Amino acid sequence: MTNIEHLTIEAADPAAAQRFYAEAFGLDKQVRVRASEAPTTGFRGFTVSLVAAQPSIVIGLQNSAIAAGAKELKPAKKSLWGFGGVVQAPDGTVWQLVSSSKKDTGPDSRKIDEIVLLLGVSDMAASKKFYVERGLTVAKSFGGKYTEFDGTGSQVKLSLYPRKGLGKVTGVPTEGSGSHRLAIGSDLGDFTDPDGYGWESAA
Repeated sequence: MTNIEHLTIEAADPAAAQRFYAEAFGLDKQVRVRASEAPTTGFRGFTVSLVAAQPSIVIGLQNSAIAAGAKELKPAKKSLWGFGGVVQAPDGTVWQLVSSSKKDTGPDSRKIDEIVLLLGVSDMAASKKFYVERGLTVAKSFGGKYTEFDGTGSQVKLSLYPRKGLGKVTGVPTEGSGSHRLAIGSDLGDFTDPDGYGWESAA
């Protein structure tokens, strides 16, 4: 079973970025930060979703992110599929804060149930094939619209989404170039995928 141990976000000010993730989301093990001056402009091509059990947790995460310095891209509210909002961290990473539930069943526990990395890709079929050949198992697939890989036992789940569609969902223009400023730490080893996302050994 492929296991993503952590995500490494590259930032011009890693100390400030690390403080943000600790204060906003309470993340320290699954999200790491390191210094990078790699040129990047506009949308970096990916988002990270924090999945929670109910709306109150989503609202709490959104509020703490904004208080820690994030920019609100979409306010937290009900939708057809559940409840969610979108923020952009000071380092530029876009975060989706979501719940499939539209109603609260208890107080805000601040508990994050899942972390999902959504990679915006240019060719869904090619990217899906690339990852399957490296040992990932498809859990859900909706043609060229969405692919989710089995994340059993993994700290971070992986999903693929068309780049333009991902930008539309999160409310950001999809134009961008340069480094993704992201490294995916797993047990798959070191490689770069068709869209330029870098993977490295978690060990």
